[in-house]
Amino acid sequence: MNYKPIIIVPGEPNSIFLEIFFKTIKTKKFKNPIILICSEKLLIMQMKKLKFNFKVNLINKNDTFFNFKKNHINLININYTTNKAFEKITSKSSKYIEKCFMIALDLIKIGLSNKLINGPISKKYFLKKKYLGITEYLAKKSNSKYSVMLIYNKSLSVSPMTTHLPIKLVSKKINKIEIIKKIQLIYKFYKKIFKFSPSIAVTGLNPHCESIDNFDEDLKIIKPSIKVLKNMGIKVQGPFSADTIFLKNNRKKFNVIVGMYHDQVLTPVKTLHEYDAINITLGLPFIRVSPDHGPNEKMLGKNQSNPLSLFKSLEFLDKI
Repeated sequence: MNYKPIIIVPGEPNSIFLEIFFKTIKTKKFKNPIILICSEKLLIMQMKKLKFNFKVNLINKNDTFFNFKKNHINLININYTTNKAFEKITSKSSKYIEKCFMIALDLIKIGLSNKLINGPISKKYFLKKKYLGITEYLAKKSNSKYSVMLIYNKSLSVSPMTTHLPIKLVSKKINKIEIIKKIQLIYKFYKKIFKFSPSIAVTGLNPHCESIDNFDEDLKIIKPSIKVLKNMGIKVQGPFSADTIFLKNNRKKFNVIVGMYHDQVLTPVKTLHEYDAINITLGLPFIRVSPDHGPNEKMLGKNQSNPLSLFKSLEFLDKI
């Protein structure tokens, strides 16, 4: 077991993340120390608003040795100007979030940790169309050529070949190299972390894996990619029609179902697992996990958000 601190960047300050963080650490003690990187002022305001009471241990990011305290929130403070526990999400928080991420990545670079959890962000204001999502943002910041979004659950995980991409652009991004490289990353992750070879299903792109267009992606791209992967010794089958692969008798044969676009596989897996799944980014020089939900502005300050996905994220990193 790798007893290194788990670094947490809460992300958008006006989100439900700190609420579910408070609920999670109140419920369970974790073996690995946790470093939270955010505003102390904001943390205390949201704690009071939500009626939680935790002691805070401030850590200097420049110290050569961190003095972690049990039963405390071990915090690296990043200044953020606000007089309210919650505000409307705007671009105001972008530089603050960026600074939190940069400090986290610096700590990872010096070898303090290889485990990162981030809370949700606003794609509109933080990513500003520069990146499709945090998966791609962290891949760029860590100089990683290929990255994979894996929505993990012990019974069944899914992975989309394209992430937060408009549906009209999906077919242009499907190619043999991407499919082969990304499924290799999934296979290697399962071998390294879980010590077994996963059984992987791959969906087609078109309904029933058939195209009425001049170019058939299922026949010309997906099927040959699967053949190459099989020749590498990877247990992979397909392409399968996406409308039937998630039927109980079909999905139970596989550990992972790989789809061609986001909603093709995330919609059924969220229907099956609800909050009992975590988002893992593969292909980075560290393990990045995030709860599988967004900022959820409608629930701010209500203290009614379900912490299960963050609980599962911390539990996962605490075991490896």
